Amino acid sequence: MVKDIFNTKQHLLLKDKIHALKRPVVMGILNITPDSFYAESRVSTENEIVRKAEEMLNQGAEILDVGGYSTRPGAGEISEQEELDRVTGAVQLIRTHFEDAVLSVDTFRAKVAEEALRAGASMINDISGGEMDPDMWPLVRKMNVPYVIMHMRGTPQTMMENTHYDDLLMELIDYFQQKIGALNAVGINDVIIDPGLGFSKTLHQNYEIIKKLDYFKVLERPLLIGVSRKSMIYKVLDCTPEQALNGTTALNAFAIFNGAKILRVHDVKEAVEVIKLYENLV
Repeated sequence: MVKDIFNTKQHLLLKDKIHALKRPVVMGILNITPDSFYAESRVSTENEIVRKAEEMLNQGAEILDVGGYSTRPGAGEISEQEELDRVTGAVQLIRTHFEDAVLSVDTFRAKVAEEALRAGASMINDISGGEMDPDMWPLVRKMNVPYVIMHMRGTPQTMMENTHYDDLLMELIDYFQQKIGALNAVGINDVIIDPGLGFSKTLHQNYEIIKKLDYFKVLERPLLIGVSRKSMIYKVLDCTPEQALNGTTALNAFAIFNGAKILRVHDVKEAVEVIKLYENLV
């Protein structure tokens, strides 16, 4: 594969095709879990997985992010084998029905990531940035695939106990600079950053990050934003995740105006519409 896929020109190599990130792209969320915070995002049967994948692809998703481990605050742990069974089966199924689909695997476990890649995924989305499994970075290096690193303290079970920052934005920038440097040092250059909205962040801190997304431009890496239907929206609007689509759309628009290149969403159609309107304003 071509090295240095990600650079200041922001290109993405997936399935041996170069995707220029001159415009933002949409990553659709496929939760193969029974307990993700937004019930409508959960799929489990083969028919549900195929139907949801087809719907998202038809609506304009350029990437599908397949996950089998719920990372909502306080979510319970599941075994590696259970996650493997959920994720690899779904990836194989989607690949069978949609040969050209670009699939990402949402996991912090190297074994799950490896099996998903062998089943047809071509990208890893790791909420722990390699901190929860020491085998993850060697795997990324070996498989030479794009790698999303997110900021989180602790684990999904403990992350909301770790929300104190002396200087939130500077600590996030420092975290990513150190991670990118360490990844580059072991030969991993194709890195996407995700500030981790809702992960070890209070509601106020989430909005501070959104307001100052342009700070992350100094890192010269594609920026992924996942705000879809999160509590930072429905708590402010006094509604439920099911009623948080309008708020999601509003924050996605703000995010792309401030440099986001990948929108990770439950609702693909609306996110694609945001991008189309944005393109008529720039």
